[in-house]
Amino acid sequence: MDEQLIPLVAGYLLDLLLGDPRWLPHPIRLFGTIIAKGEQLLNKGRYKLLKGALLSVTLCAAVYLFFYMLEYYIPGYYLFSGIFVFYGLANKSLLEEGIAVFNELQIHGLAAGRKRLSWIVGRDTSQLDENQIRTAVFETLSENLSDGVIAPLFYYAIGGVPAMMVYKMINTLDSMIGYKKERYLLFGRFAARLDDVANFIPARLTALLMVLVTFSKQGLLYIFKYGHQHASPNSGYPEAALAGIMQCRFGGPNTYDGTVVHKPYIGNEARLIHHHELRKVMYVNHAVTLVMVAGIILIRLFIKI
Repeated sequence: MDEQLIPLVAGYLLDLLLGDPRWLPHPIRLFGTIIAKGEQLLNKGRYKLLKGALLSVTLCAAVYLFFYMLEYYIPGYYLFSGIFVFYGLANKSLLEEGIAVFNELQIHGLAAGRKRLSWIVGRDTSQLDENQIRTAVFETLSENLSDGVIAPLFYYAIGGVPAMMVYKMINTLDSMIGYKKERYLLFGRFAARLDDVANFIPARLTALLMVLVTFSKQGLLYIFKYGHQHASPNSGYPEAALAGIMQCRFGGPNTYDGTVVHKPYIGNEARLIHHHELRKVMYVNHAVTLVMVAGIILIRLFIKI
């Protein structure tokens, strides 16, 4: 059997069973600590754009080299790789966060739902109504299905654990310094563009897989109609697919750090979203992940890449 398949299946099953326990040490937290230290050291004075690019390239190269050396020069290859495939995936924890928001809203009311949502989104949640909270959860689940699941699997298929971990570093860099705030405007620009490039194919692949597992004609139409209208060059595609599948509307104005940002609407069915509809979104996420894993297995077994 292909040596990458056992770790792939093991990591997928571990994520399905365990998710991301908060007590378990996680390499992404270490990535974040290193990025924060680098940003504090370099994001000052002149040449901020160059310094930010240098930090991004250096960290990505270091991650690839580190995991390449570990993967090929330590005993216990399958155990090592399976653990880091598990660390690279985030579908169960992503869905658990979405469920937590829906349950807080359903059981404890609007204020509790707003507070729980604030843990997973960057927008101001203090004025959102119930429907806006549920919509925000759906948007987050669709976008992070690409960033947190399909993109890592895509890079694992291309280059194993080293490529998967480099993607996770790129994604972490973008989440920490890729903002359009004055502090990061120059320093984080390279990281933001690198993340856009890294997610170009996975975002579109995610959207197509979402349509595939639901046989949604409207989802496919929405991908082509609305996917490119999002401010992000990538996030709009999985969001458009889910809006079409669920026959609802995403986007519109939201507040970030006291500033109202008017995002284009994705979809035209402005309707109420109900609590039970989260089950369908959960199915989409699980089915897309399973199809992606199965697809990688079939390609490697029968095409021998």
